[in-house]
Amino acid sequence: MDNTVTTQESGPDQGARTLQLGRIVIWIAVALVLVFLALGLFQAFATQPTDGASAPDFTLNTYDGQTFTLSEHRGQVVVVNFWASWCVPCAEEAEDLEAAWQAYKDQGVIFVGVGYVDSDAAARAFIAKYGITYLNGPDIGTRISDAYNIKGVPETFIINGDGNVTFFVARPLTFDELAREIERALASS
Repeated sequence: MDNTVTTQESGPDQGARTLQLGRIVIWIAVALVLVFLALGLFQAFATQPTDGASAPDFTLNTYDGQTFTLSEHRGQVVVVNFWASWCVPCAEEAEDLEAAWQAYKDQGVIFVGVGYVDSDAAARAFIAKYGITYLNGPDIGTRISDAYNIKGVPETFIINGDGNVTFFVARPLTFDELAREIERALASS
């Protein structure tokens, strides 16, 4: 009989404990969802590095087998262009970027194209189609794009010799715009 009484006495306690444990689990789940939502919103509203901000360092393995590390080019102006073969505005600016590269490469200006979410074959075909001769490589896992918090393509950053962003734009550029901003970056280095 004691077993029956013990079972009856522990029954309501056990139910209360189960209910309390269930509430704790629900609150933990709600808290985790809120944390993930907050992190997502923070990332969504974060901005690209702009005028005066230090440019995030990165290493890019290029399509032609070279390795480019931004921090190794301190003292030089670097133009970083995020692009994709499927991006129509990227095609619009491709010839202007190449022309600016040709005009400034002998002045120590470096151009780097960062292929965003693109297949290797399509990216290589784009480079060949537009006769692009400056360094280009894929952004494997979007780690470089994430560091620069890009929202789409094309996006271009010009970095002065001190490693600071002097210009940022999220649209296609013309040769004249590039030349003006490269000259400004050269003057600020």
